[in-house]
Amino acid sequence: MKRNILIFMAMACLSFTTVFAQEPAIKKIIETGQTDNQVMHHLDILTNRFGGRPIGSDAYENAAEWIVREFKSWGVDVELQEAGTLPVGFNRGPWFGRLLGDNAMDLHFVTPSYTSGTKGLQRGHVLLEPRTQEEFNRMKGRLKGAWVLISGTNEGWPVDRSAHGDSIRVETKKKNEEIAKKNDELMEENWTKGTKHEMLPYEEYPGLFYKEMCEAGALGFIQSATVPLRALYNRNMLQDPATNFDNLPEVADIKLDEHQYAIIKQMAKERREFLLEFDIRNHFKLGPVKYYNVVGSIKGSKYPDEYVIVSGHLDSYDVATGGIDCGTGIGPMMEVARMIAQSGAKPKRTILFIGFAGEEFGLLGAQAWAKTNASKLPKIANMFNRDGGPEPPVGISVPQNVYDEFVRICEPIKKIRPDYPFEVKVREPRKRPTKAGGTDASVFAVQGVPTLGFITEDIKGYNFSYGEIWHTERDLFTKNIPEYQEHTATVTAIVVLGVANLDKQLSREGLYTKE
Repeated sequence: MKRNILIFMAMACLSFTTVFAQEPAIKKIIETGQTDNQVMHHLDILTNRFGGRPIGSDAYENAAEWIVREFKSWGVDVELQEAGTLPVGFNRGPWFGRLLGDNAMDLHFVTPSYTSGTKGLQRGHVLLEPRTQEEFNRMKGRLKGAWVLISGTNEGWPVDRSAHGDSIRVETKKKNEEIAKKNDELMEENWTKGTKHEMLPYEEYPGLFYKEMCEAGALGFIQSATVPLRALYNRNMLQDPATNFDNLPEVADIKLDEHQYAIIKQMAKERREFLLEFDIRNHFKLGPVKYYNVVGSIKGSKYPDEYVIVSGHLDSYDVATGGIDCGTGIGPMMEVARMIAQSGAKPKRTILFIGFAGEEFGLLGAQAWAKTNASKLPKIANMFNRDGGPEPPVGISVPQNVYDEFVRICEPIKKIRPDYPFEVKVREPRKRPTKAGGTDASVFAVQGVPTLGFITEDIKGYNFSYGEIWHTERDLFTKNIPEYQEHTATVTAIVVLGVANLDKQLSREGLYTKE
């Protein structure tokens, strides 16, 4: 019994010594967080000076190089690590559109990344897309110089120009020819027998006669879009090995405010005289274009080959500026690096600060890093990946066998803001995922790496809605909540440093259920 008591006292003393040794650094982090927190400055530069950052764009490359410069100025080792290439690059310029004539108005619209712009200011009449060969033949002479309203409601993706999309068009056209024949029969019966059969509706597929309309000289295609407007990228084109600078889309792909679309569609149905004009500056870059992960590091003083990761994805969509997705990951990640670097801390484990590339294009940067650094994966204590809203951390859920460690690590959080709660909770083992999901952390979870993340909550009631900004035109710097972001950076710095300074690596026991 006496021996057990001595062992317990020694362990407690060791834990106390570890915490006490880092107390000046923790105190400095809290002080910096309260008096010199720079997280909103990082976000301002990232979102307003560079803007939206799809991989393959100048904005992405500029943002990556700027983070490298900032890390170096703080004394953080950093490098750009190549994560892949794209067949072409893309830069977005300004865009505007107007309805000229009755109901004149400025138009509210977006275009997906990696789609064509206009050839300067282009003005034209409006047509409804054809659904049968007969309808196409009847209107083909009017397609030259026309804007064509197409079916469907936009979910962010452009018109599908792929071979798969063409095969669906072929089948849809066949079905519509059959429907047209049946409708002819119904009309004949209504005429001769006085019946009142309703016509059968045609099947729809956006841009059903896409290639034919392009060849006939259509200026572009307009699809209805819910508000706030969402715009993604031309995924099929970028994944096609045949894509190169010489076979890019050449007509505009416009996603128009559903309310304006309804007005214009009704006017077109009534065959009223009016025009639309658009000026859309979408520009391509000659490829291949490389893209990079930004990887900063503070080397461990005792266990340099063990790691703690702080990450977010640097890329974003570009009809907005990526202020939330993933500014709320990159901004705090940068400030955590600055706080720890300037605190005088000497972490026992190496801390990696990673801005991943191409998360929005399919977790490309995370997958590249995990593949290149496979030997590091078993040595990662935890990956703190942030990819969500601006809400602050109010707790963390951890396996039972590391609960005590996290309670000790998180104790200083109480000194930051008494009005912000924080609780360490126990979570039950979970089934280990078998495939990556919707964020970079999932790539690591598949490999068994701990990806314990913070519980967040809009505790002050600022009415933030992630659905409002997710991949939409409203993903802006102004959607951030400064006090939440500042608190996030400070809490993250304390917890990351605490994990990096444990006397032994966090156990993975109890993280996942046994297979």
